[in-house]
Amino acid sequence: MPSDSQVASSGPTGLPRSTFTIIFAVSMVTAIGNTGMISVLPAIGRSIGMPDPMVAAVFSLSALLWAFSSPFWARLSDRYGRKPLMMVGLAGFMVSMAFCAIVVAAGLHHLAPPVIIFILFLLARALFGLFGAASNPATQAYVAEHTPEVQRTQAMSGLAGAFSLGTVIGPFVAPLFVLPFLGLAGPMACFAVMAGVMLVIVWRRLPESQFRPLPPPEGSKASEGEPSGPPMWLDPRITPFLIYGFIVAVSQTAQGQTLGFLIIDKLALSPTAAQGFIAIAMMFGAMAGLLAQWGLIPRFEMTPRQLLRWGVAIAAVGNLIVAAAPDYWGVVAGYAISSLGFGLARPGFTVGASLAVRMEEQARAAGAIAAVNGINVVLAPAFVLLYEHVRAAPFLLNAALMVAMLAYAYTNPQLKAANPRPAKVEGTDDAMV
Repeated sequence: MPSDSQVASSGPTGLPRSTFTIIFAVSMVTAIGNTGMISVLPAIGRSIGMPDPMVAAVFSLSALLWAFSSPFWARLSDRYGRKPLMMVGLAGFMVSMAFCAIVVAAGLHHLAPPVIIFILFLLARALFGLFGAASNPATQAYVAEHTPEVQRTQAMSGLAGAFSLGTVIGPFVAPLFVLPFLGLAGPMACFAVMAGVMLVIVWRRLPESQFRPLPPPEGSKASEGEPSGPPMWLDPRITPFLIYGFIVAVSQTAQGQTLGFLIIDKLALSPTAAQGFIAIAMMFGAMAGLLAQWGLIPRFEMTPRQLLRWGVAIAAVGNLIVAAAPDYWGVVAGYAISSLGFGLARPGFTVGASLAVRMEEQARAAGAIAAVNGINVVLAPAFVLLYEHVRAAPFLLNAALMVAMLAYAYTNPQLKAANPRPAKVEGTDDAMV
């Protein structure tokens, strides 16, 4: 039992505040770097001379590696602990950002043709997909293991707020890091330094999670290092959540990666001159996400089922506004509204999946969720290519996908049953309450 002093210093997650703050910061620093990079990518691509779909494709190989490696890292976190895997993820993020900065600097100085720069950029970013994926399932499992079921929605929403806060800070600081001697490579160099500082803090300050999964029976595949049971994405308890989460993540990523090009073209400015306007739009969207996760969810004590429905409904409206926006501020308003919706929907499927499995399965479920959140990026270049032919098309397609997910949330048995209580392990019928 925790002492009185531990209880007093604990936050709403059940973790000591200092511990949750460190875990929160791990997710936030990663979000700062990733969204900061996304905000400068259109300017980088057009300054170097890379076609727009090629710019969006920089994340594709990384996303595939993230999707395939996340379950592997989740299993290792069960074996070696959450803290070491967070450190692996931060180290991968740091090295990837450092190499990205070097490649971008080479491209800006025209030291190689744009095609060669693209390939090197793709490989540098791939390091994040391969090693950076280690921290995501570890942080989610760490929080889930120390949070009572009735507080899981609030806890996971608080952790998701790290991403939203990072998306506020990332686009804001990225233009400030465009330094005279580094140019557009500056933000990535600075993000690498931030990851290094966070790595030291985790190493020195973060206690290891006290929870350990029960050891598997002797002679079982799990005891020999192989996962027991079907892969999580084939588990009927959480497959509907993963399908829903994949479509939502595709729409949010596609909108975010198309936004910069839309603003550059809408304002008819040079990529560098438009950078500040892109950052402002992304900050409004991020603040809307924070409002959802830190304001609406705890204020109205929203359940996963409500988040799954309201989130995609609001996101659909926001995408329609972006598609029809006559000017820059219309785009900003639509992007903020859709970000509010995504800020509700993503905790909905994350918490729903977490509550649907046993405590000892949290890392595996987190790995499956991380894979879904990673692989969706592969489809972003297709949306950018669609944008080049019809500007409104990506956002209209997003709206249609969100309406489809709204219907799915109302008709699928598992999504209909999503609430603060876990689904039964035996099947879906017992979960319908």
